[in-house]
Amino acid sequence: MTDYKNLKLIATSNPHIRSSETTRSIMLDVIIAMIPALIWAVISFGMKALTLTAASVLSCMFWEWLYRKLMKKPQSVGDLSAVVTGMLLAFVSPVTTPHWTVIIGAFFAIVVCKQMYGGIGKNFLNPALVGRAALVASYAGIMTTWIAPGEKAPLLGGSADVVTAATPLAYMKSGDMETLTATYSVMDMFLGKVGGSLGEVSALLLLIGGVYLIWRKVINWQTPVAYIATVAVLTLLFPKAGSGVEWMLYSLFGGGLFLGAFFMATDYATSPVGKKGQLIYGIGCGLFTVFIRYFGSYNEGVCYSILVMNCCTALIDKYAKPTRFGVVKSDKKEAAAK
Repeated sequence: MTDYKNLKLIATSNPHIRSSETTRSIMLDVIIAMIPALIWAVISFGMKALTLTAASVLSCMFWEWLYRKLMKKPQSVGDLSAVVTGMLLAFVSPVTTPHWTVIIGAFFAIVVCKQMYGGIGKNFLNPALVGRAALVASYAGIMTTWIAPGEKAPLLGGSADVVTAATPLAYMKSGDMETLTATYSVMDMFLGKVGGSLGEVSALLLLIGGVYLIWRKVINWQTPVAYIATVAVLTLLFPKAGSGVEWMLYSLFGGGLFLGAFFMATDYATSPVGKKGQLIYGIGCGLFTVFIRYFGSYNEGVCYSILVMNCCTALIDKYAKPTRFGVVKSDKKEAAAK
């Protein structure tokens, strides 16, 4: 028989789940999922797309290292979360954005939004979107200038000689579907042969990256599917111009919907934990995106819709949390009523 009295047992608090996943491995998967969109950005817009992304990533890493150094906290640059934030910040910026601009955006994303609240997992807003919102508020002209498809942004110097063009969402905002359909086909928008922010133009490659994340179980399907489906249903039922199907397809593939749905709305720290909550969260993001596009003065609505729903995450988690194992639902309702 086993001598239980002499066994050295270590009693720790539950849960006792073991996993080989780490923050670094999860962030590495996210980086891998974004690489196809980055490659397409370089092909479409030139090497400036790569240098702008590198500047954004290095800035985010620097600000995180510097803040934690000054605050005498353990360094967290190695978990790659700052790299992901840097890539996302570059992805939501026009390729003509000066390098110094993303450095400022990185400061707001890492220091103001993330580190001042305690670091990874403690921020309640998506850092990359906070960085973009700060840049749009401060440098609206820079952040709303888009180059025409096929144009290459100069690697150094200004972009005064670059041919600019309206984005599909700009045409949709004015209701000019005739010009939109004559300029961009649905397939052009799906593949990414359009103007827009650096990493949001190719819905196909973002979809591939999103499917990879779902396959790797880095994210759940509930949030992106609910988000995209909500936008699809609303734009199909309430088109502002043209046919419902045509308006829906241009709404889905135009702007940063796929980038936001797969890579930003699914952020662990700022989205609900439970699957029911994630569905509600995704529907909310879709509703606000359509409302902003339809009734706001801003062409795009993805950034602010996700930020608004970030603020609702705690409330969603409170009322949509699953029943604990072994607890009867009737007992749960009785306990909540007391």
